Amino acid sequence: QVQLVESGGGSVQAGGSLRLSCAGTGIHLSSAFCVGWFRQAPGKERGKVATIDGDGSTSYADSVKGRFTISKDNAKNTLSLQMYSLKPEDTAMYYCAADWGRFCDGTWNYPRGYWGQGTQVTVS
Repeated sequence: QVQLVESGGGSVQAGGSLRLSCAGTGIHLSSAFCVGWFRQAPGKERGKVATIDGDGSTSYADSVKGRFTISKDNAKNTLSLQMYSLKPEDTAMYYCAADWGRFCDGTWNYPRGYWGQGTQVTVS
């Protein structure tokens, strides 16, 4: 059974930083799949934050470019999102996810693939 479990969310002041982590069980996050982070704010649709494919190619939403970095730890089978210079508009529930294939498709979004339960990030 595939499980993705996020951690690292919390409350932070604008300009601060947070690091989100996602641990996978029943799935190899390292190279077999396109994996990524998505977020959903109240009243808004879930959208992509960042993805990284099986070859390590990354893609970011324009709103987070230069501030967020996605990475994988093959040995630990984890996915991370380092967030710097956080803004109030970054406030959302953040979800870790894995798509069905190795390469990232720009159309990928919920509910396709495997999804974690989410971790809340609040920036004030």
